[in-house]
Amino acid sequence: MAHEKRYGETGGDPGGDSGGVAGGSRAAADGLSERDADVLAVERRGWSGPGAKERAIRERLGISPTRYYQLLNALLDDPHALAHDPVTVNRLRRRRESRRARR
Repeated sequence: MAHEKRYGETGGDPGGDSGGVAGGSRAAADGLSERDADVLAVERRGWSGPGAKERAIRERLGISPTRYYQLLNALLDDPHALAHDPVTVNRLRRRRESRRARR
């Protein structure tokens, strides 16, 4: 894989440095790490099914789907994530609130 990115289970992008990757400068300007921006990018994309998404999470981010959803949930409360991708973050916040209301 030529453009594969790997992040440790508890590591990530230390200091939020973009490392010169395309789009990384915007992520750093928004206050998000490259990993956090990549998590939002995975969630923004439409998926044919859960298997394809889980495979992409492992291949693109190098983390387990469980860790991905933990990171994603934390990002929903991060104002930097909202500034970076308001459409995706607001859609996920609405979905989360809807699920909480049903409980």
